[in-house]
Amino acid sequence: MPVEFRPVADYDAKAVMDIFNHYIENGFAAYPERPMPIDAFPMFQQLAAGFPFYVMETANKVVGFGLMHPYNRMDTFKRSAEVSYFISPEHTGKGLGTELLKMLVADAKAKGIDTLLASISSYNEGSIRFHARHGFAECGRFRRVGRKRGRDFDVIWMQRFL
Repeated sequence: MPVEFRPVADYDAKAVMDIFNHYIENGFAAYPERPMPIDAFPMFQQLAAGFPFYVMETANKVVGFGLMHPYNRMDTFKRSAEVSYFISPEHTGKGLGTELLKMLVADAKAKGIDTLLASISSYNEGSIRFHARHGFAECGRFRRVGRKRGRDFDVIWMQRFL
């Protein structure tokens, strides 16, 4: 079934939060400890303000989302941005993340961004592999800075120069 990538809209709030909450409840890809209410959706919109924020849709159902946001809003860091994406488990492994990343890379270049960053839990081995396959390299690690479900985790920073 074909997948459409389109800019996020307000009416995507429930679908986006449902996908994000899946990753909160079922692993370490999303950092919060507890599911977030639909009222948290504007936080994502504010985070990505002025930057791309896409949903992936098939058969009129949102199956994933991804966004880019400034690494730091100060002018001296305008060349750098962070990327984040979450895809429904039944749609992972089908190349959607790769396609979304290609779009975000093109958008980054158009904005004059030449460095992409990803913040990844040390327990999210799939994301670490995904980013490594797509030209990201580990550039930093904050040891034992997170704790979720009673388990300490590191935050790994990966970087890709464009």
